[in-house]
Amino acid sequence: MLRVLQFTSFALALAVVPPALSAKTADFLPLMPWPQEVMQPAGGGQLILNDQLAISVSGDDLGDAMMRWRERLARQTGWELQPQVINLPQPMISIRIAKRVDPLPNLQSDESYCLQVDKNGVVLYAATRFGALRGMETLLQLVENGRQSSFIPWVTINDKPRFAWRGLLLDSARHFLPVEDIKRQLDGMAAARLNVFHWHLTDDQGWRFASQNYPVLTEKGSDGLFYTQQQMRDIVAYARDRGIRVVPEVDLPGHTGALAAAIPSLISAPGNYKIGRSWGVMKILLDPSNEQVYQFIDSLVGEMTTIFPDSYLHIGGDEIDPSQWNNSARIQQFMKEHNLKNVEAVQDYFYRRVEKILTAHKRRMVGWDRIFHRDLSPDTLIQSWQGQDSLAAVARANYRGILSSGFYMNQPQPAAYYYRNDPELRPLNGADRAQDDEYTQSWLFTMPMLKGKAVTGSFTLIEGKNGTRGFIDFDGRSRRMVRNIRWLSPHQVTFRVDSWMSVIEPVVTFNNNRMSGYALVGNVRYLLTGSRLAAMPRGMQPIVPESTRQANILGGEAMLWSSLVNARIIDVKLWPQMFVVAERLWSAKNITDENSMYQRLKAVDLWSTVSVGLQQHAQTQVQMMRLANNSNILPLQIFAEILEPAQANTRSHLRFLAGQDNQFEPLNRLADVLPAESNSARELQGLVNRLVENRGDKHAAQAIRQKLLRWQGIVPQVMPLLEQNYQLHALKPLALYTAKICTIGLAVVDAIESDRTFGAHEMANMHDQLSDAAQVQDETVNALVRPIETLLRAEK
Repeated sequence: MLRVLQFTSFALALAVVPPALSAKTADFLPLMPWPQEVMQPAGGGQLILNDQLAISVSGDDLGDAMMRWRERLARQTGWELQPQVINLPQPMISIRIAKRVDPLPNLQSDESYCLQVDKNGVVLYAATRFGALRGMETLLQLVENGRQSSFIPWVTINDKPRFAWRGLLLDSARHFLPVEDIKRQLDGMAAARLNVFHWHLTDDQGWRFASQNYPVLTEKGSDGLFYTQQQMRDIVAYARDRGIRVVPEVDLPGHTGALAAAIPSLISAPGNYKIGRSWGVMKILLDPSNEQVYQFIDSLVGEMTTIFPDSYLHIGGDEIDPSQWNNSARIQQFMKEHNLKNVEAVQDYFYRRVEKILTAHKRRMVGWDRIFHRDLSPDTLIQSWQGQDSLAAVARANYRGILSSGFYMNQPQPAAYYYRNDPELRPLNGADRAQDDEYTQSWLFTMPMLKGKAVTGSFTLIEGKNGTRGFIDFDGRSRRMVRNIRWLSPHQVTFRVDSWMSVIEPVVTFNNNRMSGYALVGNVRYLLTGSRLAAMPRGMQPIVPESTRQANILGGEAMLWSSLVNARIIDVKLWPQMFVVAERLWSAKNITDENSMYQRLKAVDLWSTVSVGLQQHAQTQVQMMRLANNSNILPLQIFAEILEPAQANTRSHLRFLAGQDNQFEPLNRLADVLPAESNSARELQGLVNRLVENRGDKHAAQAIRQKLLRWQGIVPQVMPLLEQNYQLHALKPLALYTAKICTIGLAVVDAIESDRTFGAHEMANMHDQLSDAAQVQDETVNALVRPIETLLRAEK
């Protein structure tokens, strides 16, 4: 009898199913994404590996995959494997594929597999080659180097993905990405069981697709940085061999600055156009009244189909400034002739024309939210950056869509934020309704941002016999329940909610009918003010498609826009957090334990560096050596343990205010190679939570003290390094504040252990110091503030 360790079982449709094992509770398995079903035998057991390891494949030809796997096993074990012996009667790893299929992956590819490891070896049953590829990544994650040998634990795994579309967008337009760097990310994608590479090839800042019909596009629109057609075919083949589809994107009718520099006759207004250098929405648009535009698109699509065999082609279709259309007499006349009442109708006309071109070339259209309207073919796929409500509306209309909102990898976020972001939005089920015996209070709020309009809305707290619950209504967006509500005093409250920006954590104080405080957006404080409402607002309920329409949500796609990314730091921005996104799109919906996720993420970070060859740590180390002017970077590394880049959009907005939001602004700061989240600060937060819950926990108190002494002691050592390079000077205040934060933390721990309290003046002074330390310095945040603030708040 087997005990299912996590959580959803399914029948794997294979010709042969392996026998069951005896039940046993799971040991820690460093798997990510977590499989649908994991079982281990009651007595445990290990398959001991040796350097004669052989792999056999039957049922299909997997090309050089077997050689790649042997090479990675050698990396993981440190061995030089003996030559593969062909036709062994019982190889250590046997891959049995039920059905031979076209090696080119598609949306319907069967990726299911069953993996069995026991004393006799490894058998991997797969429905198709794609399941074999996914199953081998799981097997490689299971390889361990123990005290006496390298081994794989005995286990049986049944697995298949939750969603068919699990993608990653790489932006080669804003900052060019060399072929070898793209291939490395494809290796990472395969390791994470992702299966769609969305390749953003054109934008205002560069045209990267080498067209034989229009060579002027790269001559005048690429700065000499582009991909030849052979290079693009090579990328497609490299991805195919790893079970990954390649969906190219040519952005139309906006984001065409590089196109305008090359062929200005296709643009809606005459001009001497140049490649765009700054970020943001430009006014340059293709002319929808010019038939040459559609001839150009037809010719270009024809070329692309000879390189990219996938049935989908992305046309962008978003962020349009209509100024050129509104100011053009020719286009205004065109609108009258075609009964197009406004610029939205012009866009819809354009998308219909483009869709017909794609259909003629046997391609399906993908585009951002704005392309969606009811006259499109049902084969059209909508990629939503506007959120689950927009995606659900698409699904309700019986169109298919994927989610990208909440999966922006270029905007640093805590891993748990990505983990909670699900393509399928859940209904509130009445949790936002107050009962007759419950007390409610609703508050309007305004939160000014560094760029653009202030964020506005209201939140409501509902107090009843079971405690406090609440919800938030951001203006223009559907209602969301909040979590982790805590009353810090009778007049001060905090809670958390995931938004399209980041996780938001207000800390507000009520004074009569006024409210003031701040909200953490990610890890950055923004001013928050407001006033009390007379009644609970009506708000908007989340849009949730009917169960019959849920299948229209095909999955999701992470995005790495390259405004603040180049090839030298790309791995830092993606890994290992892409494994978190991959788990959300592959694993069962009820796999949501964040503590388990972080534990496995730490393991997969090491594994992906050793086995896959990802460079998140190497890229950080190189940048630190350059910044320190020294190969001894240990003081900078220890200091950086408790630093984070300003999360969400804060860094982009700060650069906009400083006039640094352009293509040539260097990405040479420490913030550029800091992980999105400080694991050290998160682990310290866990210790602090333990101590707050149990003031007698001496182990937690001692662990906190040791960590704080470590960071306090590094300040004198790191200060000389911060002096040696002008690119580090701005971090000196963070180092000084680190010493102060640690002093406060040590004092509070001592007070807890000695059962001593602080006076009101002393408490206020420490809170003020923490508030000062929380400020952003050189796009960097001191992550120590939050756990020490939690510790201090416990001292009332």
